[in-house]
Amino acid sequence: MPLNARRQVRKMRGGAQSHLIEADDGGFYVVKFSNNPQHRRVLINECIGGSFLRYLQISAPRTALISVGPEFLRENPEVSIQLGSRTVPVEPGWHFGSRYPEHPDKLAVYDYLPDALLSQVANLRQFLGMLVFDKWTANADGRQAIFFRSRVTEWTAGGASARPAFLAWMIDQGFLFNGPHWDFPESPVQGLYHRPLVYQSVASLDDFQPWLDLVLHFPPEVVDEAYRQVPLQWMDQEEDALEELLEKLLERSRRVADLIEDCHRAKPSLFPNWK
Repeated sequence: MPLNARRQVRKMRGGAQSHLIEADDGGFYVVKFSNNPQHRRVLINECIGGSFLRYLQISAPRTALISVGPEFLRENPEVSIQLGSRTVPVEPGWHFGSRYPEHPDKLAVYDYLPDALLSQVANLRQFLGMLVFDKWTANADGRQAIFFRSRVTEWTAGGASARPAFLAWMIDQGFLFNGPHWDFPESPVQGLYHRPLVYQSVASLDDFQPWLDLVLHFPPEVVDEAYRQVPLQWMDQEEDALEELLEKLLERSRRVADLIEDCHRAKPSLFPNWK
């Protein structure tokens, strides 16, 4: 359901120059603007990636379309984009929103945990699913994640425990499909999370199940639904290019297991228990 921007909270780190914004549903969203410095296509990548992750049952923020109107921009002049010494206004219209876990004044969110805590993250194994996903979609960025403490059943797909624990959310899908280039470069080291601990449990390719099979048999109807969720405002008459990209993506699903093995051969130290 589309939402309206209500209040700017703060500017976020990162090349897309996102802002944390409260929407009219009372939720908080990290909003990437359609005229961000990284390219309008990163919003399409985020939108499609969010749909795919929901199907794969990997923990990631809920996505939304956020309407930013002229009145909101007048009342929040700090919502802008900085290009060198120039301040560029945000264009009114539909933008991409990634749900923040909770009210930012009530929940601590971390982008780093020491190993002692990282090893206790309740859904740590989902980093293996994300490697499958990132290899399939040719994520040109390192894997990004945030961590927060909550009850497992509130946020994780298929969670069975109500105990408090640290959880990981996989964020920032903007550089899927090689970002604005919309292609599939071959690099065995792209898409990896920078902490080796998340891969230490891997003993064989079987440890990447069920995600390898889910990707191999990825339903075309899920791809079609994701395509339909992209606003025309972001397309800029590139519908045919996006359709071609998604067709190539489905064809690429047959190669994901090989891509994971290439990653293992290139970085064996990340997988010390893979024999």
